[in-house]
Amino acid sequence: MGVTGPTGPVMDRDEVDRALARLGAEHEAIETSLLALQDHAGRRLLEGADLTGVTAERWSATEASITLLWSYFDAYSGALRTAREIRARRRWSSREDLVELTELLRGESVTVAGSAVATANAPTLHGGPGRLSERYSLATLVERMNQLYATSLDMVVAADAVWSALPARIDLLSAELQRTRRLAHSVGVRPGEHPAGDDLERITRTLTKLREQVVSDPLAFWLPAEGSSAPGGGKPDTTVYDREARALEEVRREIDAVLAVRQDAEQRIVRLRDVLSRADRTLAEARTARGEVLAKIAATEVPVVSGPPTVLQEQLATAAEYRRHAQWHRLSPLLESLEQKAEDELLRARESLTAVTAPLAVRAELRGRLDAYKAKVARLGLAEDPELVEKYEKARRMLWSAPCDLRVAEQAVLRYQQAAAELLGSAPRVPGQGGPVDRTGPGA
Repeated sequence: MGVTGPTGPVMDRDEVDRALARLGAEHEAIETSLLALQDHAGRRLLEGADLTGVTAERWSATEASITLLWSYFDAYSGALRTAREIRARRRWSSREDLVELTELLRGESVTVAGSAVATANAPTLHGGPGRLSERYSLATLVERMNQLYATSLDMVVAADAVWSALPARIDLLSAELQRTRRLAHSVGVRPGEHPAGDDLERITRTLTKLREQVVSDPLAFWLPAEGSSAPGGGKPDTTVYDREARALEEVRREIDAVLAVRQDAEQRIVRLRDVLSRADRTLAEARTARGEVLAKIAATEVPVVSGPPTVLQEQLATAAEYRRHAQWHRLSPLLESLEQKAEDELLRARESLTAVTAPLAVRAELRGRLDAYKAKVARLGLAEDPELVEKYEKARRMLWSAPCDLRVAEQAVLRYQQAAAELLGSAPRVPGQGGPVDRTGPGA
């Protein structure tokens, strides 16, 4: 049109109609969003909750923002309704109507009461306090409503997300905790008597306090998503919950171990008695063998055989007492320790018997070697050789007399072996008879 006013060029009828259609669509979208916010489960919970901490502070500001939102929306609705009425006066709007519509649709023509602005902490958002009213353009009003809606929805969604996630999980974990406490009590795992019992008490206190904090101050357990501007962008902070869940699982494994002890305690104690009994018998055999060695073997060091350790028998008696009084939490670590010590004791007893009987084994080996060489020379018809007979009888007297000097007897056996080897090496080989064969010549 070429006509200008305080807000710039006057809009023509088509521009007005397009603006009214756009503003009408925006009005409908804003109204739908506000009604959804009004009916949001999180908002209703916030209204009825006894809030503390950061949630109480933010909800106070959010309530004021929601109140201001509705004031803005009412003012926006009134301005849009007025503009529609002006446009509806005539099919073809007059110049005066178009000027008025242009001012209404583009200018700062929307008035919001100062009380509503002050309620929403207006000094930080809308200028100085104490004004009777504020004037906005429709575009500015839409922008402010979008900002207030986004921050209000963000707060409501965050609180609702925490309330939807954490209390239910805490309740489930608390139920599991109670079952574990009953089970622990049945096997003697109690506070002050077992570390796992103390852990259960601590977990109980922590979960009780955590639930109270989550219910009264959910935003203290909200982690906003970095770089996200969408309302409700983030996730509940489950750090404390996860830590206590892991602690409860560790306690449950400890209780399971105690239960396993209760189920097979008798068999394990019987096996322990058997292992310690075998160790005692082995040590007794070693002591008997040591006396025999000292009587039959001369000039040799025979290790001393210690007696069975009485402390293991005492601990075994303590284990039986724990089982009798159903003190499974004490029996569990004691049995594990005893089982390892009992196996070590049996191994020590066997090593002691082996060390003590070593001289007898040496004597037996020398006897076997002497008889083997005698049988070999006998097969070749040389058993009656005077020198061999003499050396054999000398070695035999040493090996079959007590006490036997193993060093001297071994030298006697070696001399017999050497004499037999020399004689066998010079004797003609009888076909079909055993004996050494010379494999150094042709045909070897």
